[in-house]
Amino acid sequence: MAARGLRIGVSSFLGGSCKNSQIGLGACLSRLRLNGFHTSQACNSEKFFDKILIANRGEIACRVMRTCQRLGIKTVAIYSEADANALHVKMADESVCVGPPPTGASYLNMNAILDAIRSTGAQAVHPGYGFLSENYRFVGRLEEEGITFIGPNAKAMHAMGDKIESKLIGKRAKVNIIPGFEGVVKVSYPVMLKASAGGGGKGMRVAWNDEEAREGFRLSSQEAASSFGDDRLLVERFIDNPRHIEIQVIGDKHGNAVYLNERECSIQRRNQKVIEEAPSPFVDPDMRRAMGEQAVSLAKAVGYDSAGTVECLVDSQKNFYFLEMNTRLQVEHPITEMTTGVDIVEQMIRVAAGYPLPMKQEDIPLKGWAIESRVYAEDPTKNFGLPSIGRLYKYIDPTHISPNVRCDSGIVEGSEISIYYDSMISKLATYGETRDEAIDLMNVALDSYVIRGVTDNVSLLRDVLNHPKFRAGDITTKFLPMEYPKGFKGHVLTEKEREELLATSAYMFVQRVRRARTFKNQSTSVDKVTAEQTSWELVCSLLGESYPINVTYIGDGKYRMVCSGEEIEFFAGTPLSAPVFEGNVNGKKVLLQTISKHGNLFNIQHCGTIYKVRVHTKAEEELMQYMPVKDEEDMSPFLKSPMPGKVVSVAVVVGDEVREGQELAVVEAMKMQNSLHSATTGKVIKVNYKAGDNVAEGDIMVQIEPVKED
Repeated sequence: MAARGLRIGVSSFLGGSCKNSQIGLGACLSRLRLNGFHTSQACNSEKFFDKILIANRGEIACRVMRTCQRLGIKTVAIYSEADANALHVKMADESVCVGPPPTGASYLNMNAILDAIRSTGAQAVHPGYGFLSENYRFVGRLEEEGITFIGPNAKAMHAMGDKIESKLIGKRAKVNIIPGFEGVVKVSYPVMLKASAGGGGKGMRVAWNDEEAREGFRLSSQEAASSFGDDRLLVERFIDNPRHIEIQVIGDKHGNAVYLNERECSIQRRNQKVIEEAPSPFVDPDMRRAMGEQAVSLAKAVGYDSAGTVECLVDSQKNFYFLEMNTRLQVEHPITEMTTGVDIVEQMIRVAAGYPLPMKQEDIPLKGWAIESRVYAEDPTKNFGLPSIGRLYKYIDPTHISPNVRCDSGIVEGSEISIYYDSMISKLATYGETRDEAIDLMNVALDSYVIRGVTDNVSLLRDVLNHPKFRAGDITTKFLPMEYPKGFKGHVLTEKEREELLATSAYMFVQRVRRARTFKNQSTSVDKVTAEQTSWELVCSLLGESYPINVTYIGDGKYRMVCSGEEIEFFAGTPLSAPVFEGNVNGKKVLLQTISKHGNLFNIQHCGTIYKVRVHTKAEEELMQYMPVKDEEDMSPFLKSPMPGKVVSVAVVVGDEVREGQELAVVEAMKMQNSLHSATTGKVIKVNYKAGDNVAEGDIMVQIEPVKED
């Protein structure tokens, strides 16, 4: 039976209706896209809800609202005091504050959210992902209030959201299962400790021995309780170096269920996905069918009636094992939408309103390729990404470069990234007829993405996308630690990329000199005006090396440069003041961003990484050789917080003796707990913070007096 309401909706299923095979489904729909989201064409009239409350924040709340707006459905936003000026609040027709910043007092506060539903008259709730999206108790309370939950029924959610119970159901449904625990002794190390009630990489750790199991159990159970309100953990055998491939399913209330192909999600850090793609370069048609049929079998076994994702681990022989089912909309759903033409959010709304699925399995297309990069406010050179906070004083997403670029974000210029919530800035997705096309467009999109005010992970994303193994599709969940065993330290420039950076830096220096001379000439009487300079002998310093570069202006805005014996012809395609500077180096277009300029020092983003380039005249460089060099200070006696956050615990007091590698404190940021360890052996002489205190990045938490060697 259809739900109350008089709004007119449209079906989101396209099937084979896209005729322009050159630009693909994503671009075919670009006429109707909203902020980079490719919507669908209308073909049916259906009654949906009048008003939906979105019980979430950030980009996913904005994403759900865009589909609701297209369907003519009014929306209600909830927000914490920290999010009063957030984009999702401004997008909604109505908004209600549900509490202070901590998630337990706001976005996980069922009573406050139910009050917001009652006061606004919302008929349905879309939970997004995270927070209460997989909380069956919340679904039960909505049912008691007569409110429709836009997600699976409580029984299916309870069964599949509990990772322990879901393994038993999967086994009965003849789904391939990872050997689970009947005791660690029977499974043997290594084992995976995993929050039974959650997802998103939170509450997950690998243990290789008893000591790691004890520490992992403590940290994972604390994270699980903080993020999901449930500290239970599942223990199962850890499959080393697998692929992570998942199947998108959708079921309805009439017993129908289909799968929308797979997503490759193997590029991860700390069990959290970083880059996803659809389809997987590893999956062939037979494997896709087998995985899809098992996923549908699992969904039907519990009467699943919404969008959900069946996640699997896959070994090198293409054996796949059921990992878990996420009973909610998945973060990476855009790439499935871009390759199938199905608006998954709309289908969730349709199903919740009582309508059957408008497609059968044989109708589901697989068209082209889509890549998604998760853009975070974090420093990727610190453990592949520790959070960064701050206000975005400049923000320009790259959707203007192509209709095949989609950017799902809850951020605008002036938005603030705080310590309270996930540090995601956006999900950037690109579409191409082939995998290489999608990757190449992602490179341009990342180079064109302007983010100022926080540190971001664009450098890591771009480096991974262009890694030979990623290009070849040779990836596993261990890709980052195996290919960057000492961590990510920024992109290593090729010789050509270095030339591009040096030529651009020299051009910037010359332009500054020429502008200064022009200003001086305008202030001087005509008879004292000197002839315009047309050649410069410069030295560029980059990464501890010096590179002589001779520059000659040859007219028409063009320059001839000689760098390390190589001749370069350079001209600018945009003004230097442009947020993204376009240069032309020997006929090749390059995109760079000037992050800052301080005298002769230029901080320039190239290939995603920010480089410091100092430019001097040859004469200045010769004088600098006589400047003294300052020795670096030993910082090992100081335990610094690597991120802003809240102190969960401090394990030492003044006078304690500690050893190198010993845990001294735990700091929580964006719901992730980070154990901080001593870099030296010695005696604690100062403790500056206690549990419950807030810390900023770089704050000295503990000071140690190192043991003096004999």
